[in-house]
Amino acid sequence: MLMKEAVPAFGIFALVELRALAATLCLMPLVFYKGQGGDLIKHWPKLLFVGVINTAIPFCLFNYALLHLDAGLGAILNATAPMFGVVIAYLYLKESIGWKGLFGIGLGFAGVVMISLEQKAGSQARAITSLLPIFAALGATFCYGITASYLKKHLADARPFAVAAGSQMFTAIVLLPFALMNLPDTMPTLSAWMSGLILAFLCTGLAYVMYFDLISKIGASRAITVGYLVPLFGIFWGVVILDEVLSLQSILGGSLILLGVMMATNALSIVKKLLKPTKKNLKQCP
Repeated sequence: MLMKEAVPAFGIFALVELRALAATLCLMPLVFYKGQGGDLIKHWPKLLFVGVINTAIPFCLFNYALLHLDAGLGAILNATAPMFGVVIAYLYLKESIGWKGLFGIGLGFAGVVMISLEQKAGSQARAITSLLPIFAALGATFCYGITASYLKKHLADARPFAVAAGSQMFTAIVLLPFALMNLPDTMPTLSAWMSGLILAFLCTGLAYVMYFDLISKIGASRAITVGYLVPLFGIFWGVVILDEVLSLQSILGGSLILLGVMMATNALSIVKKLLKPTKKNLKQCP
C-alpha cells in the first residue's frame, strides 16, 4: 500500500535507495553492539551478492510491478517466494521435495496462470504489456528463492545482523548511481514522503530487526510462516485505504498460490505443531 503511494513520486530506483539507506542506519548500530562487525569484512563479497539479489533487483522489480498492479495482487504474488525457494533448494542444494511439494508447486503455478489470464486482455501487444508486471513480481520472488539457498550454503556461519546490515549497505552503494540518474522531476508530496519514510524505516529497517530476532528465537523454518500473512494484510490495506477490489478470479488464484506454497514448504505441518497444545500449556489452562 505504501509502495503504491511512494513509487510514482520517487521513482523505482530512488525509493529502493531510500529503503536501503534507512535499513543500513537502523541495523549498523546493532551490528557493532552485537560484536558482528568482523563478519562484514570477512564476508563482504558474499554480502554484496546478497544485497544485489535479495534487495536491489527484487525491490526494483516490485516497484515496477506495483506501478501497474493493485497492492493486494502484488502481495499475493509476493507469497510465491517460498515456493521458488523450494524449487531452487531442490536444484541447487539437492533437497528433497516429495509428492506433496510437487503438488503444491503445481497448485501455485495454476494460481499464477489464473491471475495472469485475467490480466491478459485486448490485443497481443496489450496482453504482453499487462503481463510484464506479473513477470516482474515473479522475478523478484525468484530472486528471494535464490538468496535462501545461497545463504544456507555460503553464509551459514555469518551472524544475522551482519548479513542484514551488510546486504542493505551494498544495496545502497550499488543503486546510488541509478538513483542519482533517475531522480524525480518534481519534489514528492508530503504524503509521498511520509509513505517513503515509513516504508524505509519501519517496513525495511525495523522489519529486518524484528524478523532476524524472530529467526534467532524460533528458527527460520517457523519464522518464514509469517510470510503467509503478507497477502492478508496487503489485501486488507488495499481495500481499506486504496479502495481496491479484487475480482473473484484473483481471489481464487491467490488462494491456490497460498495453498500451494504452504504445501510446498510443509508450512501446514509447522503451523499444526505451533497450534498443538503442549503438556505445559494444558497444565496452565483453568
